[in-house]
Amino acid sequence: MKTYKQITDEMIQRDCRYLELLSHSFPTIATASTEIINLEAILNLPKGTEHFLADLHGEYEAFQHVLRTASGAIKRKVNEIFENTLRETEKKELCTLIYYPEQKLQLVKDSEEYLEDWYVITLNQLVKVCQNVSSKYTRSKVRKALPEEFSYIIQELLHESSMEPNKQAYINVIISTIIDTNRADDFIVALCNLIQRLTIDSLHILGDIFDRGPGPHVIMDTLCNYHNFDIQWGNHDILWMGAAAGNVCSMANVLRLAMRYGNLSALEDGYGINLLPLATFAMDTYASDPCTLFGPRMDETTSPYNDKTLRLIAQMHKAISVIQFKLEAEIIRRRPEFKMENRLLLHHIDFGRKVFVADGREYEMRDCYFPTVDPSDPYRLTDEEREIVAKLHNSFTHSEKLRKHMKCLFRYGCMYNVCNSNLLFHASMPLNADGTLKEVDILGKKYKGKALLERVGQLIRTAYFADNDNKEKSFALDYLWYLWCGPDSPAFDKSKMATFERYFLVDKETHKEVKGYYYSLRDREDICDMIMDEFGVEGEHRHIINGHVPVKAVKGEKPIKANGKLMVIDGGFSKAYQPETGIAGYTLVYHSRGFQLVQHEPFTSTQKAIEEGQDIKSTTQIVEMSSKRMMVKDTDKGRELMIQIEDLKKLLAAYRMGLIKEKSF
Repeated sequence: MKTYKQITDEMIQRDCRYLELLSHSFPTIATASTEIINLEAILNLPKGTEHFLADLHGEYEAFQHVLRTASGAIKRKVNEIFENTLRETEKKELCTLIYYPEQKLQLVKDSEEYLEDWYVITLNQLVKVCQNVSSKYTRSKVRKALPEEFSYIIQELLHESSMEPNKQAYINVIISTIIDTNRADDFIVALCNLIQRLTIDSLHILGDIFDRGPGPHVIMDTLCNYHNFDIQWGNHDILWMGAAAGNVCSMANVLRLAMRYGNLSALEDGYGINLLPLATFAMDTYASDPCTLFGPRMDETTSPYNDKTLRLIAQMHKAISVIQFKLEAEIIRRRPEFKMENRLLLHHIDFGRKVFVADGREYEMRDCYFPTVDPSDPYRLTDEEREIVAKLHNSFTHSEKLRKHMKCLFRYGCMYNVCNSNLLFHASMPLNADGTLKEVDILGKKYKGKALLERVGQLIRTAYFADNDNKEKSFALDYLWYLWCGPDSPAFDKSKMATFERYFLVDKETHKEVKGYYYSLRDREDICDMIMDEFGVEGEHRHIINGHVPVKAVKGEKPIKANGKLMVIDGGFSKAYQPETGIAGYTLVYHSRGFQLVQHEPFTSTQKAIEEGQDIKSTTQIVEMSSKRMMVKDTDKGRELMIQIEDLKKLLAAYRMGLIKEKSF
C-alpha cells in the first residue's frame, strides 16, 4: 500500500474525477483521516465466522436449529468462557436459552423458585457471552445489529468491564433495574438473538432449499430476514424458479415431488397453490386404481394423514406424473438441440401385452394402467389434463409468497460464488473424460467452465425477468427445465433422470443414472486446481465446496477429497436420504483459526431441544487450521478496504497539495 509520500501529482491527476466524487463523502482532511484510521483498525480485527450449509431440502426444524446453534460454535464459546465456573448441566441450560430464548424462558418461569436470582445470574452470563462474540467486530457494526429498544443499555453493558470496582456497581444497577421494571424477559430474548447473530458473520447456502422436506417456505422466510447470506442455486431451486417463471414442466415436477414425499402443506399452506382441480381429477380418473406404487415416502408413525388421504395423494401422484411425461415431451420435441429424445418413453409401452419395448428388448412393467394415454398419440394431453395445467399455471404465477421468495433467491443467489479463496457451487463442473472442461452448446455458441455458469445464470434471470418479446425468453424458459434434468446441466450432470424407469420398470438396471466425469475426477488435486484457476481462485489455501451428491458416511465415504482441496457438505439433511448416508448432514464453519467440518446426527425435534436440552449430536473434524489467526486484512473484504484506504490517501494528498479544495457544510 502506498504511503502519503509515494503518491504523486500525476497519480492524483489521473484519478481526479473519481477523487472529486469521493470528496463529497469525505469533504475535509479530518473526515478522510478519520475514515483511514477506522478502516486500518478494521483490517486488524479477526475475520468473521462463515457458515456453509447445503441441500436443506425443506427440513426447516433441523436448519433452524443448526442456524441457532451455529453448528456448535455457540456451545464452544460457552465452554471456553465458563470452562471451570459452571457445571455441564448449567452450560447446557445456558446454551438452550441462547438457542430458544422465548420457549426456554417459559419453562424456567414455570419451575424456578428463586426467579429474581436466576435473572441476575443469567443476565450476567449472557453479557459475558455477548462480549465475547462481539469482540471481533467494530463498535459500529455491533451497534447496527442491536435491537433498537435496548441499544443503549446493551452498548453500556458490552463496553464496561466488571473487573473495575467503580464499574461493577454501575453494571449491577443496570441489571437490577431491568429486572425491577419487568423487562428482563424481553432483554434476555434480545441478548440471545444478538448472540446468535454475532456468532455467524456470513451464511453460505450451497443450493437445494426446496423439495422433499415439509418447510422450504419456512426456510426461505428465515433467509429473507437473515443479516448476511448468499445462495448458490441447486437443481431443486432452479426447478422452483422455473415453476414460478411459468414453466409447466417444472410445475409438474414440483407437484410430483410434493406428492412423492407427502408435502402438500408446503404447496397449499406455504404458497397457496390450489390442488383441488388435480385432486378431483385424480379421484375420478384413478378411482379403480390402487396406485400402490405411488404412495408417499414418509414415516407412517409420524404421518399426519389418514388412509383415505394417503390414497388420494397416491392418486394425485400418479396423475401428475403422467401429465409431467406428456409436458416434457412437448419441450423435447420443440428443442431438438437438447438431444433428449431418449426421454420420450410412453410410445415404447405395449399396452396389449403390458410390457415396455426398447432397443430390441422387453422389460416387465410394475404398472400398466394409463387411462389418459392414447396409444396412437401417447403424448397428447386430454382436455381435462390441459385444463388442470392451465389452472396450476395460474396458481404458481400468481402466488405472492412464491414471488417474494423468488426475488430473494435472485437477489442473493447465483450459479457460483468465489469468497475468501473458496469456490462455491452446488453440483458439478461439466468435464470431458480426460479432465478438460467440457464445451456445452447453448443457442449455437459453446461455453465451458466459468463462462458456462455465467451464461446459465443469465438465462435463468432472462426466463424470470425478461419481457415476453425478448428473443431469448422462450428458450430460457425451456432451458430452466433442461437445467433440472439435462445431461450437460451443471446443476445435474447425469446421463438421465430415470423417473419413468423407477416408477414403472422392474429391471433395476434401467434405473441407473450415470454421473458425469466431474464426480469421479474431483478426487484429483490437479483437476481441482485447474477448475479453481479457471475461476481465478487465489490463495495458499484454496478450496472447492459442493453439495448435491450425499456423502454416504455409513459406507465409509469421506466428504474431504483431493487432499483437502474439495469438500462435499451434503450429508443428508433430508430425512429421505438419512438411511443412505447414515448421518443428518454436514455443515462447515470457517473462522479466524481455520476450517471445521461438523457432522450431524438426526435432529429429534425442536420441542425436545427446548424441554430436555437435546442438541444435535455432532462430531467436529478439523479440516485445516492456520498457524496464525486470520484477520480481516487477509480476506476479500480486507482487499476491498485496502483499495478504499489507498483512494482516501490520494484524496488526503490532493487536499494537502491544494489540487482539491476542502468543503464546508
